[in-house]
Amino acid sequence: MATTLSKDYKERIVPILMKEFGYTSVMQVPVLQKIVLNQGLGQAVADKKVIETAINEMTLIAGQKAVQTMSKKDIANFKLRKKMPIGVRVTLRHDKMYEFLERLVRVSLPRIRDFKGIEKKLDGRGNYTLGIEEQIIFPEINIDNITKILGMNITFVTSAKTDEEGFALLREFGLPFKK
Repeated sequence: MATTLSKDYKERIVPILMKEFGYTSVMQVPVLQKIVLNQGLGQAVADKKVIETAINEMTLIAGQKAVQTMSKKDIANFKLRKKMPIGVRVTLRHDKMYEFLERLVRVSLPRIRDFKGIEKKLDGRGNYTLGIEEQIIFPEINIDNITKILGMNITFVTSAKTDEEGFALLREFGLPFKK
């Protein structure tokens, strides 16, 4: 079962991008490869329950099981030991990725207070990272059960060679960039 966004990509976005960049083959058109949700939890060093809560919330948001990330080395100033849990992440691909993107664009981003659009800065290789300051913009999160407001990064990984191509792809998917 193809989601509406993946169908939209094949039927509407591909022809628009082929015309805009003068591609000769459908295979040259950039594609959204994956969406990575990442949450760094520095406070997890002191409180182990933070990781469990974050995993549960991230799993609800993404619709796929979140995994904890471990520290790679000891850092004494931060009371950090090697292999301590310090974050949570989820990588979404295919249908789950399109489903998440649709919920993000149509439901979650409009719920941000005083929302004027997202920044246009890509990473130089056609990928885009969006920082979200509070997880409560997602309707899956029950505000009554929140103990801490946590932010997260959402990275859109594309096959685009340049920022212009990546930007055009994400713009056509409906990401609300600032004018």
